[in-house]
Amino acid sequence: MLTIREIHAGYGATPILFGVSLEVRQGEAVALLGKNGMGKTTLMKTAMGFLRPSRGAIELDGRNLVGLPPHEIARLGVGLVPESRRIFPGLTVRENLELGLSAVRERTSDLRRRRLEEVFTHFPRLRERIDQAGKTLSGGEQQMLAIGRVMMAGARLVLMDEPTQGLAPAMVRHVREMIQALKGLGVTVLLVEQNARMALNVCDRGYIMEKGRIVFEGPAAELRDSPVTREKLGV
Repeated sequence: MLTIREIHAGYGATPILFGVSLEVRQGEAVALLGKNGMGKTTLMKTAMGFLRPSRGAIELDGRNLVGLPPHEIARLGVGLVPESRRIFPGLTVRENLELGLSAVRERTSDLRRRRLEEVFTHFPRLRERIDQAGKTLSGGEQQMLAIGRVMMAGARLVLMDEPTQGLAPAMVRHVREMIQALKGLGVTVLLVEQNARMALNVCDRGYIMEKGRIVFEGPAAELRDSPVTREKLGV
């Protein structure tokens, strides 16, 4: 579904990614692991169109994404759950969710109703807080809201950047359940995550990134038991 080939990218004159290649097949969840500062978030920003690579190719279902602005990539079915959630603190839960529809060309009241109901089915706590401002939600609830927003957009591929960052253990388990729920809906997931153990328990395959390069890849079960994982990630 998503193919990234030999991507080179960075910020100004500072290179960050050096020939990164990976693929995410339809319906699977793939973990992108690595310590802080290894280029994982830069790769997500590049895939979403916020950064333009200097070399390489990014394709969604065979269509070239390089050069497309983020809103066009979103309309093709790619959703981003960014690091630190990035919800709108002064807007209500409903307003935050309905902003996800901005990526949809044909917006109708029926579509709004159906997608809201789908979000509330998976995240009933959001229904309970529908008229509360985003800033009043807990960190875990804000993560639900960020994921719900991409569900409202009808994303077929969700890029998740450090979704468990700063969350209590109970909420980390809930994030895992959220990812499983997305997979149950047929949504494809690319997960950047510091919690390698959680990521490899919920994902089908994984890649390990170090200093802007992919240094190891394989099925999640293989990575869980690999000495390379322990060496590179300390788990």
